[in-house]
Amino acid sequence: MPVRVAARQLGLRPRELDLAIQLDVVRTVPGARGGPRRVAHEELKRVKGAEGFPERLRERLRVVGAEEGARLLGINPSRFARLARAGSFRPVRFYVNRYRAVVWLYLAEELRGFADRSPELLTGRLPASVRAILAEGTDRRARLWRHRRVGQLARQAGTAWERAAARAAVLDDDVLAEAVPDLEERALLRALRPRLAEMPSGTPATQETVAELCLAEGDEEILWHRVTLSAELEEARESAAHEEKQAAASSTRAASSPAGAARPADDAGPPGTEGRSPELVPRESIARAREEAAREKKRWRPWPRRGKLVSRPAF
Repeated sequence: MPVRVAARQLGLRPRELDLAIQLDVVRTVPGARGGPRRVAHEELKRVKGAEGFPERLRERLRVVGAEEGARLLGINPSRFARLARAGSFRPVRFYVNRYRAVVWLYLAEELRGFADRSPELLTGRLPASVRAILAEGTDRRARLWRHRRVGQLARQAGTAWERAAARAAVLDDDVLAEAVPDLEERALLRALRPRLAEMPSGTPATQETVAELCLAEGDEEILWHRVTLSAELEEARESAAHEEKQAAASSTRAASSPAGAARPADDAGPPGTEGRSPELVPRESIARAREEAAREKKRWRPWPRRGKLVSRPAF
């Protein structure tokens, strides 16, 4: 059923169900013919039948800001902010307020888990390792949010190319061109690239802030995403080569077999794959990728990358 219908069935707001899907609390299945993902009736029954429903479900999805998070941990907001900037816990969401400041949100359940695991960080002087991170002016909140979000998108991707596109989503055009020199591959990744965050309908300045938060920054983070993208690309290429080999073999058999001949039993595929569709990229995505690649061949020139991306301060 459509996601919005499932939200009503579960007593959740659409935004709450979106978070539940991101966290794999509620699982979805691909929609028909590449349409929006849906919630299966069996999944709805599973979630409703869980112990403590619906209170337990709502508690797992409860998000808090810095002030409420500080109260939850029994510390002052200043200490909470320092722990958050040092990466002691990861944001799950954010929004940009009317002053163009980034407001980070955290899962209440994860904060309670942090308090149980690291009670020593809630009182007394912060450890030297945390103080060193803060002294450098480092703020790990955006980086940790991107890492979490890319992982969510990669897990929910239906094909190897979509998983690679999720890894590429945080790389800007210059870095992506360096990481994926092939124009058609790069265009396909762009065509399949998911959104890390919904673009707000506010001012261009707000949209710019959100766009910047969705891009990796700093050599270390960029390198990490490039390495994981390379691994996903290798898998996608191997998958494509395997599909091409199977298609060629099928064409050869069809040409050499009498019309209407039954499929031999030894051609049924690996055990457990009966009725399963091959891992293919939608035709429209391939068409868009080829069109974009053709356009880029006319206009693209390699320019040296200058400096590093710097995101706006997050409060």
